[in-house]
Amino acid sequence: MKTLIVYYTWHNGNTKRIAEMIQKKTGADICAIETVTPYPKEYRKASDQGKRETETGFEPEIKKLPYDVKDYERIIVGTPTWWYTMAPAVRTFLDQNDWTGKTVVPFMTNAGWPGTVIHDMMDLCSGAMISNPMEILFDSEGGPVLKTEESILNKWIEKLTK
Repeated sequence: MKTLIVYYTWHNGNTKRIAEMIQKKTGADICAIETVTPYPKEYRKASDQGKRETETGFEPEIKKLPYDVKDYERIIVGTPTWWYTMAPAVRTFLDQNDWTGKTVVPFMTNAGWPGTVIHDMMDLCSGAMISNPMEILFDSEGGPVLKTEESILNKWIEKLTK
């Protein structure tokens, strides 16, 4: 199955780290979602802006991806948790594409507050078959320490190689 991994990452790069682990095992094409206007580098300012955006359903403009979703059967989509839902840039990406007939594998990273991320992602993938959604936990300080057992993560990634 021709697969594309698309992810958004910001602060610690945890979502990127997981996307790259998937890419290493699957050999799939991979790319990051980037906003046209970057978020502030200062954590508190970016967090405040992200909170406002998620609360209003704001969809920031994103840069064109180097790959076209239309060319793939399966799209693995990763997002960090921002205020109990997906990052606004992922909302933009999901909302801008036609998911009819595609298989979408949503995954999310969080620091203990998963919210409704997977459900919200699934809602924006109308017409897709949702497969193997995954929640990946990192330390509660928002750092890079993986709390989901590696064996569980590896079993999930192994499912994506088939």
